[in-house]
Amino acid sequence: MPTDAPQADVSLIQSKGTLDWAYPPMILASTAAAMDKEVEIFFTFYGIECLRKDTTKLKVSPVGNPAMPLKLPYGPKALQSINWRFLPDAIWSLPGMTSLATRMFHQTLAHHNQLPFDQLRTLCLDMGVRFTVCQMSMDLLGYQTDDLIDGLDFAGAATYFARSPQEQSLFI
Repeated sequence: MPTDAPQADVSLIQSKGTLDWAYPPMILASTAAAMDKEVEIFFTFYGIECLRKDTTKLKVSPVGNPAMPLKLPYGPKALQSINWRFLPDAIWSLPGMTSLATRMFHQTLAHHNQLPFDQLRTLCLDMGVRFTVCQMSMDLLGYQTDDLIDGLDFAGAATYFARSPQEQSLFI
């Protein structure tokens, strides 16, 4: 891990490991990088899931975020306008519902011409966004570097905070 890395202008902490929570830091990071800012994302705990080579395991849990609207990305406008969140969590926790919600999320992204997650992540790296993995989380949760993408830094929280802006961090 390079200790002489420049201090970030924008600092994000990624702690969630589901597909719907993987997008916000990448969107914010790529936007800031496009504005010529130094950007670092610190991946801790379950956020490390976002760095796996295989992104097919990133899912959307319909019960994981009760504020998330669940709308059809296709079909008649009347059906697209319904927020299916009104169904009780007991329904959304049935087998197959996570796969359904994940497929709907992918289709909604495609409908709005958004990049698939792995392409957005690569774009961030190509734009110079620094991805730093929490070494303690790696050890604690048993992640292996061979399962993760290339181009990562590994550091503890103290190193991360020494490099992060004095007055700005976003916890996602």
